[in-house]
This record gives sequence, C-alpha cells and structure tokens, in this order.
Amino acid sequence: MPVKTIHSWNTLLSAYSKQGKMAEANEIFNKMPNPDSVSWSTLIVGYNQMGRFKRAIKVFSEMIKERVTPSEYTMTSVLASCAATEALDIGRKVHSFVVKFGLSGYVSVTNSLLNMYAKSGDPMMMMVIFDRMGYRDTSSWNVMVSLHMQYGQVDLAREKFERMNERDIVTWNSMIAGYNQHGYDLDALATFGNMLRDSLLFPDQFTFVNTLSACANLEMLKVGKQIHARIVIMQFGINGPVGNALILMYAKSGGVHIAQKIVEHAGISNLDVIAFTSLLDGYIKLGDIEPARQIFDSLIDRDVVAWTAMIVGYLQNGLNSDALELFRLMVRDGPKPNNFTLAAMLSVSSSLTSLSHGKQIHAIAIRTGQASSVSVNNALITMYARTGSINYARQVFSRIHGFRDTVSWTSMIMALAQHGFGEEALELFEKLLAAGIKPDHITYVGVLSACTHVGLVEQGRSYYSMMKDFHKIEPTLSHYSLMVDLLGRAGLVQEAYDFIKRMPIEPDVITWGSLLSSCKVYKNVELGRVAAERFLHIDPENSGAYSALANLYAVCGKWEDAAKTRKLMKDGGVKKEQGISWVQIKNKVHVFGADDGLHEQKDEIYKKISEIWEDIKKMGFVPDTASVMHDLEEEVKEQMLRHHSEKLAIAFALMNTPENTTLRIMKNLRVCNDCHSAIKFISKLSGREIIVRDVTRFHHFKDGSCSCRDYW
Repeated sequence: MPVKTIHSWNTLLSAYSKQGKMAEANEIFNKMPNPDSVSWSTLIVGYNQMGRFKRAIKVFSEMIKERVTPSEYTMTSVLASCAATEALDIGRKVHSFVVKFGLSGYVSVTNSLLNMYAKSGDPMMMMVIFDRMGYRDTSSWNVMVSLHMQYGQVDLAREKFERMNERDIVTWNSMIAGYNQHGYDLDALATFGNMLRDSLLFPDQFTFVNTLSACANLEMLKVGKQIHARIVIMQFGINGPVGNALILMYAKSGGVHIAQKIVEHAGISNLDVIAFTSLLDGYIKLGDIEPARQIFDSLIDRDVVAWTAMIVGYLQNGLNSDALELFRLMVRDGPKPNNFTLAAMLSVSSSLTSLSHGKQIHAIAIRTGQASSVSVNNALITMYARTGSINYARQVFSRIHGFRDTVSWTSMIMALAQHGFGEEALELFEKLLAAGIKPDHITYVGVLSACTHVGLVEQGRSYYSMMKDFHKIEPTLSHYSLMVDLLGRAGLVQEAYDFIKRMPIEPDVITWGSLLSSCKVYKNVELGRVAAERFLHIDPENSGAYSALANLYAVCGKWEDAAKTRKLMKDGGVKKEQGISWVQIKNKVHVFGADDGLHEQKDEIYKKISEIWEDIKKMGFVPDTASVMHDLEEEVKEQMLRHHSEKLAIAFALMNTPENTTLRIMKNLRVCNDCHSAIKFISKLSGREIIVRDVTRFHHFKDGSCSCRDYW
C-alpha cells in the first residue's frame, strides 16, 4: 500500500491480536508511526484474551506514559487483567485514571470496576461504586449477587435478586450456586424450579451441576432423576462436569448402580476425584469395595485425593491389609502422601495394633514434612495409645502445645482413660476447660470412661451433669452405658439398674452387658438374670451373655443353674467366643488360644510357663481356682489356669525377645482375675514391663503392680 492510514495499521494489528499471534502484533505495533488509543487498546485486549494479564497491565502503563488517552474499551480490558491477577493496588490506580478521564459514566467500565474490587478483596469499595451508579444493567446486579454469595451474605444476595427487573442465566446460576455452596440446598432447588417456570431461559451446565449437587446433599434421588431426564431431553453431553455431577448425585442418593452405568457410558477418563470418592462411598455403604478398586485402577490421573479415598475405603470396610498394600504402592509409584493419607494410615496401624507400622508412618510424616499437621498428630496420639505406648502419645500431645484442637485434647483424654490414668485424664480435661475450648460429646465419653476405670463415682456424676446442664450436650447411648458401668463397678448395682429404667432411649447390649458384669462381680443373681434376659432379647446369638450368666450362677454356687444356662446355649446353637491372645515379634503376629497345641514352639512354651508358674507360686502367688467356673478338682482347675492364652503369649514373648524389653500382649476378651494376679508376679520375676490390652482397657504391669490398681 503506497499510503497507510492509522485505520490500515489498526486493522492489521487487530487481525493478529484476534488470532492470538501477539509476537507479530507487537512487531506491527512497533512499526506504527503514531499509534493511537485504538492501537494501544487492541494490544491490551489481545494480551488480556491470551491470559498474559501482567503484560496487558504493563502496556497500559506505557500508554499512560506516552500520554495517550484511554477509552472505555481500554479500561474494561485492563481492569479485567487486574481482576484476574487480584492486583488491588494497581486496580486502584487504574480506577483513578477512570475518574481522571471521565469514564465513570460508562456502565461497562463501572461493571469492570465492580468485578475488579470483588475479585481483589475490597467489597466495601465495590458497595460504594454500586450505590453511586446512576444506571445499573443486569451485569451490575449479577456482580453484587455473586459478591454477597461469596461472603455468605445469603439474605443480601436474595434482596438484590428480588430487586432486579431483568435476570439472565448468570443471575439464576449465581443464586443456585450460592444456595448450594452455603447449605441452602432446598432453596437452590426451589430457585431452579422458579427459573423454569418464570423465565424463558434454558439451563446450562453450571445450572445442572449445582442443582444436582443440591440433590446429592439432600439425597433426593427422585428429584435428581427428574433433572437427569431434562438433561437427556436437552441432549446435554455427560462427558464433563455434568456427568460427574450426575455420578455424584446417584452415588450419594442410593443409586450407585446407575452411577456405575454413567461411568461406563461416559468413560473412566472423564471421572473427577469428587465423583470418584462419592462413587467409592456409595460402594462402601453397600459393602462392595471391588468395583471401586476397578474404577480406581482405570483412572488416568490419580491424584493424592483419589489414592487417599481408596485407602479410606479399605479402612472403613476393615480391609486393613489391602489399605497397607495400596499405601506401599502409593509410596513407590504414586503422589506424595498428604496429611489426610497419613492420618488414615495411622488409623490402619491403630486397628492392627501394630506399633512398628505406626512408627514407620510417623517416620514418613517427618520425612515428607507432614509431622506438624494437627490431623496427623491427633492420629499419632490415638495410634500410640492403642498400641500400648502411652508415653509416646504424651510426647506427641506435648509437642503440639501451640495448635491443639478439640480432637487433640479428646484423643489424649481418651488415651489416658484407656490406660488407667484416670486422674491425669481429668486434670487434662480441666485444663481444656481453662483454655476456653468447648468439649464435644466424644470428649465426655473420655471423661466418663476415666471416672469409670478408676472408680470416681461422684466426679462422674458431676461431669455427667455438667455435660447436660452446662454444655447442653444430649447424652448418647455411649454416655448412658458408661454411667451404668461407673455405678455398677462401684457396687451400686441397684442404682445402675434404676438409671437404666430412667433412660429416655432403649438400652443396647453394651448397657445391659455392663450391668450383667457388675452383677457377677457383686453376686447379684436377681438383677443379673434380668440383665441377661434383656441382653439376649436384643442379641439372642451373643455367647457373652450366656457365659456371663452361667459364671454368675457358678460364683454363687448355683451349679445346676449354671449347667442349665450352658445347655440352653448349646441347644440354641450359640457358640462360645474363644479367648485368644496375640503378640507381634519381628513383624510376625503369633496367636494363642487356651491350651494351645498348634504353635511350632509349643513344647518350649509349655515348659517355660510351668517354670514361671512354680517360680511365682514361691513368690506368694496363689492361683484363683474359684475363677474356673466348672465343678472340677483343684489340680485340674490349676492346670487350666496355667494354660490361659495370655500366659502362653507372655511365656513365648519372654523366650523370643531381648531382656529388659517391654512386652505388648493383646487379648480379645477381658483379662481374668487369675491372669491379672499372675502377670503382676511375672513382671516382678522377669524385670519386664508387660502391657496387656484386653477388650476394655490397657493394663501396665511393672515391678509386681498394675496401673489399674486392681480396679478394672
């Protein structure tokens, strides 16, 4: 062209900018003899559309230095770049130029200012601008509605929405999404219904995603199906967010099999982590974990959330070995575990009562920088407590002094209670109250448990009243059962029964079981019979109730009644739960039953326990043959006692561990009186600390005494 006007240059510049060829556009711009406002604006718009927001702002700065007057189009683009980068200080300077050049009267500019202040964190200035606007279009109102919802000001958003004369799809979506995000799911669905009824607008993918999310939260399968039908009628694709929202809705609302069909139709590759975790949760509720693992294995992008969700799925289904195996695979081939992953794995270690596994997870937490996480430390407290290492639990709790939450305090109180350190647990609870932290219902489970294990009846009554009257926490079955246990253990059996009769909810087997155990200890046959009958009415197949009642008759010398109870149990096909004990040595778990003859070292074990038996008898130990609830010769009773599972486990552990190491024994039932007495003597004889965890608590045996002070 022999003659190139500014319009010619701008046309060429605009062509390159619109195609995203910013290097060429910049080259054209630099060749221009006298770029005007349109030239500068075209370059700024191009950079903004390409996501090069900082470059767009820099070009605007150069434009101002060159004393070129910006237009309203310049301002809307540069303000959009400020909003995208949340550059509040720069945005304020741009605002000053808007005022200087008299551009405040353009609605598009004031809307851009509203958007910039909203996204950059200055809602007060945004409100000032909105209130001063002479004319507001739909976009102006939309920004305000969105802002109020963003800050949880649902009532203000609703007020702005109702004042609008015209509403577009963005308006309706802002209201529906805001309601959904802040827990007003019924309002979200009602707004969706109003939109369909009162407007000619068609829902888009954002509308469907948020309404389906509301259905998922409310578990409204029927409404969700209706929305699904509309999606099908409108021929919406389900390969993206809408498909994931459908999967989420069906998985949460009891339609997991329909969710599975959508996955098969849409393809695994499009499944996001939220939909996967919901689908996984749906299968967990059905107790069917295998389909979830198949989906997990097929995911292309498995991030840490997906791995953690799968591990938690195994944990919730009691598949601890599978959880461990998947975690090993994650450490080897997957993403770095986060604090939620490690907390889940510590729960696995707790369930397995595996101190060695727990220590390995602790080491990984330190190595990956997660050791400072509150959730990891809370899980560490529980893990160390459940594996018998209460001192390690104390150390972890002490280390997080500056950032303990309610769970931290509760975990430590529960740990101390389980280990028989009731007074220390209550002291810690008082420190919690002094720190201004509000206890929850689980905290009070720990507090009442602490009172129960050490026989603090009056304190237990006081804390129970405090829970109800001061902290306004409604008692659960756990609290009621603990109060029954507290009273019964202290010999207040009739009061415990009266307490049960006053309960506003139906007692469970734990409540009646606690009363039955107390009746056995204090030889109250009449109440024991009532407790057993109520227990068996709830759970007729429970062998524990039959055994406890038979033992109650036996300790009271009612041998015929004991025999009748055992016959009744046998005739009913109810099998007695076998008492077993186990100990982990060198990463291998060794399990023992009473009179166990299956272990490969059985001959050495029986020889060892016989030697121990004779030695502790010389020290003053007297076998409690009365605890054998059968009418047999004393010598036979003594032999039966000698071969109880926990004694065999201790004999084996003494043979296979270095001197002075602590023994950790686990048992599935309550430790009997004879074993409790014998282990005290064995701890003194061997010079070892022996930690025994039975079905209710931990016992720390050392130097001939037990942490429970013979009250358990």
